[in-house]
Amino acid sequence: MNSLLRIRRPFSFGVSKLRFFCTSLSNAKEEEGLSCTGIGTKPSFVHPSAVVHPEAVLGQGVSIGPFCTVGPSVKLGNACKLCPGSHVSGHTELGDDCILMMGAIVGDDLPGRTFIGCNNIIGHHAVLGIKCQDMKYKLGTECFLEIGDNNEIREHASIHRSSRPSDRTVIGDNNLIMGSCHIAHDCKVGNNNIFANNTLLAGHVTVEDYTHTAGASVIHQFCHIGSFSFIGGGSVVSQDVPRYTMVSGERAELRGLNLEGLRRRGFSVLEIKSLRAAYRKIFMPSDGNMRSFEHRLTELEKDAELKQVSAVCYMVKSIRDSFSEERRGICKYRSWNGS
Repeated sequence: MNSLLRIRRPFSFGVSKLRFFCTSLSNAKEEEGLSCTGIGTKPSFVHPSAVVHPEAVLGQGVSIGPFCTVGPSVKLGNACKLCPGSHVSGHTELGDDCILMMGAIVGDDLPGRTFIGCNNIIGHHAVLGIKCQDMKYKLGTECFLEIGDNNEIREHASIHRSSRPSDRTVIGDNNLIMGSCHIAHDCKVGNNNIFANNTLLAGHVTVEDYTHTAGASVIHQFCHIGSFSFIGGGSVVSQDVPRYTMVSGERAELRGLNLEGLRRRGFSVLEIKSLRAAYRKIFMPSDGNMRSFEHRLTELEKDAELKQVSAVCYMVKSIRDSFSEERRGICKYRSWNGS
């Protein structure tokens, strides 16, 4: 029985630089259509039709399916799995236990880097880490994408690299990015967010933590989406969404607090009651309090009871920050008296 040719050059730190080629396999291996290589107790499996550059760096237990390609500057962590027809190229690094579903494309042969953390699932035909669509981008300049851990990025989603070397497109941890979503250049997305199908983020959008968008939401460039907020389906968001609030509409308007989201995230009864009182003071002034928006904010900040609640302070800060230089202000709001 002919045996598989072993690795030509070992790579330090327990990861192997592999040159995948083999002689005739055993009958069992021929039936499986797989080749096996690697050092230690967890070998790597590479289908004979896959093209893996000899300079690629693979961890232990990597599985590469039929018709995949792996470029020369790629690093795959332990137990990564590339399903049939998926491709990794450019200066791209995947952490341990990442899965690329069929047709997924990660990285591009551009200056810069794509980094993806551990335990991420990249869906069917998703495209990550390619050149941005910003006309100001100059070909040949470095661009970057950084993705954290435990994200699920579903089918046909696209996430682009930054438009300039001084910036990054950044995705945090534990996000669910559903089918056909788009995250453009230089966006900053935090942790534990849910983007429903066809959510579109233009360039330089910032999304904090625990936000939720319904389907077909569109967010204008440079907008800021505060933590624990909700964006209704089909909304076009052209200004900032403050923390804890809910917006919806063809031109998104504030519709109140994201009460259901706050309950689900464990906010106490006192916190929710205080946030509701603060929201009314800011956005639903009584007939006896028709002063300016700025004056109402200042009054709230002086409220001896409400200013002791940290959630209220965070909401006020989120609103004030939206009116700072180079920010877009907050979404329009409705109140009972039309102010």
